[in-house]
Amino acid sequence: MEQRRADNIAETLEEHIFGGVFQDGDRLDEVRLAEKFGVSRTPLREAFQRLALSGLVELVPRRGAFVRQPGPIELMEMFEVMAELEAVCGRLAARRISDVAIEELRDANARCQMAVEAKDTDGYYIENERFHKTIYRQSGNSFLEQEAAKLHKRLKPFRRQQLKFRGRMAQSMAEHEAIVDALARGEPEEAANALRNHVAVQGEKFHNLMASLKSQSD
Repeated sequence: MEQRRADNIAETLEEHIFGGVFQDGDRLDEVRLAEKFGVSRTPLREAFQRLALSGLVELVPRRGAFVRQPGPIELMEMFEVMAELEAVCGRLAARRISDVAIEELRDANARCQMAVEAKDTDGYYIENERFHKTIYRQSGNSFLEQEAAKLHKRLKPFRRQQLKFRGRMAQSMAEHEAIVDALARGEPEEAANALRNHVAVQGEKFHNLMASLKSQSD
């Protein structure tokens, strides 16, 4: 129960950080936040620890917890690693994926398409997350699955933000279809390239993302 409460607090604080409620360098006031969430300091401190592990908070001895927003270089580096991790997952999954998992991916895509038509970015992301985690699992490598899922979670607010750009959901949907096609045909390199290109944030897309995040914090 306490652990779940700490997870919920961490997720809420994460949204506040990326939504601009807390700025880079802000100190997170334990007393005020404990009152806000109606909890003791124990689950709050556990939430801070979770955020520190993901790099969003820096814990300074005897001073407290401070918000730490990643800069553009760090963010680009994380997306580069994420793209390569997904490519490896796709390469392995093309050799190992089950027929049941292929159908699960198609079902996730069908629901993604409904979200595109409804212009529902949050609904799209929920199914998008299921889509990617199915591929991680079908890589057949539990260590790789865990590492990919960890970085996926770290980049979640940024990946969600991308979906708000005009035309991005429809483009993402087309990329999903190409990924499933490569996996279903058992084409490792094609699947790897499709996933790498799907996740990579380059050029104009990255500049748009950074501009969007900056406008939120202004």
